[in-house]
Amino acid sequence: MTKPLADRVRGLGYLGLGVSDLDAWRAFATGVIGLQDNGTAADGAVQLRMDELARRFLVYGTGEDDVRFIGLEVRDAAELAAVAARLANAAVEVTQATAEERRARDVADFVRCRDPDGLDVEIYYGPKVEYSAPFVSPRAIGGFVTGEQGLGHAVLTVRDVVAARRFYEELLGFSVSDFITMRMGRGEIELVFLHCNPRHHTIALVPLPMPPPKRLHHFMLQAHRLDDVGATLYLARDKGVPLTAELGRHTNDHMVSFYMRTPSGFEMEFGWGARTVDDDTWRVERHTSGSIWGHTTPRA
Repeated sequence: MTKPLADRVRGLGYLGLGVSDLDAWRAFATGVIGLQDNGTAADGAVQLRMDELARRFLVYGTGEDDVRFIGLEVRDAAELAAVAARLANAAVEVTQATAEERRARDVADFVRCRDPDGLDVEIYYGPKVEYSAPFVSPRAIGGFVTGEQGLGHAVLTVRDVVAARRFYEELLGFSVSDFITMRMGRGEIELVFLHCNPRHHTIALVPLPMPPPKRLHHFMLQAHRLDDVGATLYLARDKGVPLTAELGRHTNDHMVSFYMRTPSGFEMEFGWGARTVDDDTWRVERHTSGSIWGHTTPRA
């Protein structure tokens, strides 16, 4: 495998979402997923917690029903400067955050750029943590796998996978975990799964020939307990949340999970038990199926 870059992003720290119905999102995030409502950010976003960080999701009532930005964490100011310089040297426009923007994100500093498909990417360090006020889920669940693995993963649709891979791998320091070839209509597409820490994939790229209706296909959160996956599946059914894939285990990360549709139309994967990546021993693989078993489309 290619040795990871020394100065690179370390994880998916936060997601910024633009939604049409903030009340529906609050109810879904707290009552179904089990996130904690942590009030309103300086820029008006609803803040949602899932661990010791003050926020992992920033939800705006701006109506896009899609991802607005992703926040990728680096270790410190020196690493932020190194990543920003590498982007600038590759002719990627990099904008320094203002003091007001830093307050809204509650981070020490960040810079903003755009990926080849126009998605805002915020690279930051120094997030606010609240050890004195531990995360408390509104539900009786055992919490989520975060820490060095970040909040989870995001699967993004892209028009030019070559350009997207260059951006995320060569400029931000992601490494390939594996590929999945999937049939689509009469042809095939190849999904690319990228990691930047022990989580099997933090970003996955889905190449689509036409501009997709949404950049965010889905995001994934990983529970500490398998029972929480089962309980959430049945809770979602009881609450009338549309399921998009039944319980199953993925071929590449071995995650046991199911998928449900968020109030914005894109999907959310709720999972448990994924294998992790050790860059010293990991072998890039190819798969021709997304699941070992399950993940079937729910019957009407």
